[in-house]
Amino acid sequence: QVQLVESGGALVQAGGSLRLSCAASGSFFSINAMAWYRQAPGKQRELVAATTNSGRTNYADGVKGRFTISRDNAKNTVYLQMNSLKPEDTAVYYCNVNVWRLTGNYDYWGQGTQVTVSS
Repeated sequence: QVQLVESGGALVQAGGSLRLSCAASGSFFSINAMAWYRQAPGKQRELVAATTNSGRTNYADGVKGRFTISRDNAKNTVYLQMNSLKPEDTAVYYCNVNVWRLTGNYDYWGQGTQVTVSS
């Protein structure tokens, strides 16, 4: 199995910054893509940012220029640096990783971490 442990969510004022972390552990050969999603109350879960194992990144339009996704392959960890936070960034943030295991590649989700931005 694969376990994902997220941290870094908090209550912050608009304009502030937060850094989310997600560490993967367990039984797998390698990690392919790593991503952050978010889900606000009453809304569908949406992709925030993603990165491949070759370092390519992509971002949702609403976070470009404010959020940065990065990964530390030695630590099997993905980060999301969030700057200039806005109230509309309030959501539960989930990390998602795609890994290679003996029987194929699989997606796993973290438990979610709450980010609340006050105006």
